[in-house]
Amino acid sequence: MPQPPVFYVGRADLDGDVVVLSGAEGRHAATVRRLRPGERADVSDGAGLVAECVVTARGGAGLELAVRTRREVPRPDPAITVVQAIPKGDRGEAAVEGLTEVGVDRIVPWAAARCVAVWAGERGARSLGRWRSTAREAAKQSRRAWIPEVTEPASTGQAAALIAAASCAVVLDPEAGQSLAGTEMPASGDVLVVVGPEGGITDDEVTAFLAAGAVARGLGPTVLRTSTAGIAAAAVLLSRANRW
Repeated sequence: MPQPPVFYVGRADLDGDVVVLSGAEGRHAATVRRLRPGERADVSDGAGLVAECVVTARGGAGLELAVRTRREVPRPDPAITVVQAIPKGDRGEAAVEGLTEVGVDRIVPWAAARCVAVWAGERGARSLGRWRSTAREAAKQSRRAWIPEVTEPASTGQAAALIAAASCAVVLDPEAGQSLAGTEMPASGDVLVVVGPEGGITDDEVTAFLAAGAVARGLGPTVLRTSTAGIAAAAVLLSRANRW
């Protein structure tokens, strides 16, 4: 049986016994999904609260749903953070979509030295907005109770600080002598993986990250694009963390 679709609203909108889906979410539910009275839908605040609902009324601009039950989904632990070097073009959004679908909890755009794309001013704000919108839509498609956080862009120094605070941190390196699959995972905390740009991570960046506490690990004999390497790495780590 198909799983009910998921829609996102503010937490305050889930307080009562009736949820009204309006705006973009309502239009999507009514005109794209074409939900009818009696059909099931889940509504979430994207931060763990899920209301299991049934459609009771349909309007031109949205739907009215009756709440059958509520549940709180705990924040995943250990959490997976991917520090993603900013790719050029739409590859960044493809990376965010895949990372969200596999279950990553936080995505940090990283302005690496060899990144071709530069986020600055209004262009940077638009790019960040697209990453966040992509994460939200991918979370909806994959029925996630938690929408992954997409942070402000990080410098190399800021990425090193995140590494220092993590329970476990890995830098992907095709020349590393050890495989990511053999990484010892913590039982709890933040597991972080750094994905470099197409041109590779500079020696200075590697030095800074290793000094902050990261270890270098490889993903196998093939070299992946930056937009796919993080997805593959996250899949390995999620399986090692017993979250899959």
